[in-house]
Amino acid sequence: MMSGNNPRLFYPRHAEAVTPHDTNVNRFTALFVGVAGDVVLKLADDNANVTLKNVPSGSFLPLQTELVLSTGTTATDIVGLRLGA
Repeated sequence: MMSGNNPRLFYPRHAEAVTPHDTNVNRFTALFVGVAGDVVLKLADDNANVTLKNVPSGSFLPLQTELVLSTGTTATDIVGLRLGA
């Protein structure tokens, strides 16, 4: 349930370049894909990896990641977004 107009609850307030890695945790609220390709990731509440095939350039992916893996990820210029504290 939404309460008030606090933008911190709904909009990312932190962005950083994503370096895909098979074991380093990359927790983000959303991803922006700069250059098209596949994105292999593990979602926050899943145990299995998922491959998002042929993600177009300029795509905004509103999902909560645990890992953005290097193995199989061909998209580049990925930016991770997080909600503010």
